[in-house]
Amino acid sequence: MKPLLPWLLIGAVSAASSPQQQVLQPAGQASDAWTKPLHSIQDSLASLTGEDRTLWDEFSRLLPEDLAKATLSHPKKHTRRPDSHWDHIIRGADVQGAWIENENGERERELDGKLESYNMRTKKVDPSSLGVDPDVKQYSGYLDDEENDKHLFYWFFESRNDPENDPVVLWINGGPGCSSLTGLFLELGPASIDENGNIVQNPYSWNSNASVIFLDQPVNTGFSYSGSSVSDTVAASKDVYALLTLFFKQFPEYTHQDFHIAGESYAGHYIPVFTSEILRHKKNNINLKSVLIGNGLTDGLTQYEYYRPMACGDGGWPAVLSPSECQSMDNALPRCKSLIESCYSTESRWLCLFASTICNSGLIGPYQSSGQNPYDVRKECADGGSLCYVQLGWITKWLNRPEVLKALGAEVDSYDSCNFDVNRSFLLQGDWMKPFHRLVPAIMERIPVLIYAGDADFICNWLGNRAWTEALPWPGQTAYNKAETEDLKLGGDGKKIGEVKSSGNLTFVRIHAAGHMVPLDQPEAGLEFFNRWIYGEWM
Repeated sequence: MKPLLPWLLIGAVSAASSPQQQVLQPAGQASDAWTKPLHSIQDSLASLTGEDRTLWDEFSRLLPEDLAKATLSHPKKHTRRPDSHWDHIIRGADVQGAWIENENGERERELDGKLESYNMRTKKVDPSSLGVDPDVKQYSGYLDDEENDKHLFYWFFESRNDPENDPVVLWINGGPGCSSLTGLFLELGPASIDENGNIVQNPYSWNSNASVIFLDQPVNTGFSYSGSSVSDTVAASKDVYALLTLFFKQFPEYTHQDFHIAGESYAGHYIPVFTSEILRHKKNNINLKSVLIGNGLTDGLTQYEYYRPMACGDGGWPAVLSPSECQSMDNALPRCKSLIESCYSTESRWLCLFASTICNSGLIGPYQSSGQNPYDVRKECADGGSLCYVQLGWITKWLNRPEVLKALGAEVDSYDSCNFDVNRSFLLQGDWMKPFHRLVPAIMERIPVLIYAGDADFICNWLGNRAWTEALPWPGQTAYNKAETEDLKLGGDGKKIGEVKSSGNLTFVRIHAAGHMVPLDQPEAGLEFFNRWIYGEWM
């Protein structure tokens, strides 16, 4: 997948609690007060009537009695390495304290943002020590929020082509709670790991023509760790902004290059919020030019309607479910949509959690019960487990080798591809159904947006992704919906690999015969559309 594993994991309701969610304002609004409190639970419940209210009463009895004492996620065991281990340490307080004189002769901060509690530690990785893209400059390290005991791990690879001029890309996997190192070793990174633990170089890596940062976020994902927790996308955005600001301050040689954010699956939630956080800061050192979302969950109200068609043979591939199962999904849809509308109108943590639980049970549950791979309707789960890919075990075993942990400066005792505690925490916060697609129109006022989808995926399928881009209200909606869908071909005139539709600052790409993780299933096609996008086609 793009990030690592952008798995949309279906978490069960369990004991959990955290502060109330906040409501986002549009991108570019340069106020620190860009959030507001949600309605109280009683105000939120006023929107429920009849059967939905009865269902809520049953549902609420499953919730923990004392949410204030419940635990969202558990800290990962770790050992912090001494400062002497790192080649560079940049202090957020120093960056925050830098002042410049503007064109009016007035003193102002060089960069916006609250960076005082953040530091970034960086180590140059010896490419020959691990054999992952051995001819390419690499860095790894941690962004530290010392005040809140949060530590985000990243691994950076320079472009194989022209690193002094090629774009820089941040890659984010989904989950929530899945490591972006999955994206590195399973999808679009410079190498993969085979069943014997050997490195296999990837000729279709996205760092062929771009430098790429792979980031384990939120905290307690992959090699990242924390004594506290992050359980919603808005809170995670603050950490990502700090990391990028300090990264480009530490490595100013990359600041003049175009920068793009890419990710998949739950990154359909992350990327609109992260992008809005960057754009709202007028003075920043992040040269953001576009965003790319692959097989994302972005607008649940529109996308959940397309689970039944995709599972039942209307998405271009044979049906996975029986007619009776398809009918049960049809029966579940009206209530699901009603609950999502209540979530959208109130943005109540509880109603959004309620909507997620009922909708996932009615519209994803039947597919899950089939044993078919939710990330590829053409396949069964290869390992019989919830993540379906045996390669994940190979990657996890390799990343837990002592020599790998040392070479990367990893500080956790062990690596896991996905953290189910983090996944449940986001679900229980109601984050799953939040209407973050509402941020996209304001983003498109500033930069282009690419939505791409492999057309064999179920969990974030191409039908739903195409539908929400067409339903999105923005000034260019009419022109976009009238735009012709054209064949997408390798090299522009080679074999057909999919379709593309583009108008204004919005582009939708369908990649044929690819599941949830486009670069895994169609590596050549994945690199093709990626290169063409970052170098300006369709923008």
